[in-house]
Amino acid sequence: MEILDIVDEHGIPTGKTVERTFAHEQGILHRTAHVWIVRKNKGRIQVLLQKRSEEKDSYPGCYDISSAGHIPAGMDFLPSAVRELKEELGVSVMQKALVYCGQRRFEFQQMFHGKPFHDNQVSNIYLLWLDKEPEAFILQKEEVSEVCWFDFQDCMQQVEKNTIPHCIFMEELNMLAKAIEEKYSQHLEERNIKNG
Repeated sequence: MEILDIVDEHGIPTGKTVERTFAHEQGILHRTAHVWIVRKNKGRIQVLLQKRSEEKDSYPGCYDISSAGHIPAGMDFLPSAVRELKEELGVSVMQKALVYCGQRRFEFQQMFHGKPFHDNQVSNIYLLWLDKEPEAFILQKEEVSEVCWFDFQDCMQQVEKNTIPHCIFMEELNMLAKAIEEKYSQHLEERNIKNG
């Protein structure tokens, strides 16, 4: 049984907890951490997408964020994000490797496996630069069936046009695009200062 903190609109725990399944049945506000893994390959930015297991309680078989997970009661966003990376993908990183992109608050209702699913969450979004081939990731098979790299611009177009099965929000990809752009601008500035 997975126990989550009930949180306010900003993701701050209220002191009450709820079981994950019940939170999704009743639409109770809780927290998640989302980590997008990106790399530069042959001069192009690529993003790693995971394909969700067919057994998942929501969006089975759909392309999704590189790594994402609910935050257990008593844990904070960053430690949970790092733990989820290790569990889902076999990736070990320090918290400082994650670049904060912003926070999203969203809610949706759908039917999955014949049951109503009402998700209501506050998510912190992070970026992780990591150049690793898909076969080098150690996947948690009950969560993730496969991972693959997408050209970032192609990914944005396919999500916008719904040409792949996915559960990705354009708002989140736009946040990621902004963070990538800022990181590159900062990198170029630093390089120019060094080259004086």
